[in-house]
Amino acid sequence: MRHVISVQDFSAEEIIDILDRAETMVDIAKGEAVSEVLKGKVLAAIFFEPSTRTRLSFETAMNRLGGAVIGFAGTEATSVVKGETIAHTIRMFTAYDDADLFTHPREGAAKLATQYSDVPILNAGDSAAQHPTQTIINK
Repeated sequence: MRHVISVQDFSAEEIIDILDRAETMVDIAKGEAVSEVLKGKVLAAIFFEPSTRTRLSFETAMNRLGGAVIGFAGTEATSVVKGETIAHTIRMFTAYDDADLFTHPREGAAKLATQYSDVPILNAGDSAAQHPTQTIINK
């Protein structure tokens, strides 16, 4: 299990490997090929703030790779409104999923989430601090 909180979590060689693997999956990303590599896997998209591009890109990737997505894109219809903490939210989701895609307006929230997770946390943005998947793509 490996959390992805910061681009500094990766060596230069690992980033090159990620980009090389992504290049082999272009046909899948375009919907021109089919993959079931994530069949039976569930990604929780836990978005404490609005997101369009990041959420949709990960949801599309999971679907194109045969996986499923659960979660929320805003806290209005969740128990967060009733005071549920990050710890409780993460613990609840990890009972259902294989990885958590996490975004939060507070810097450091993704790192905090790792303390309560039994599955990998993928930081999809915590304030202006970190957004490692976008950083890797933009290198």
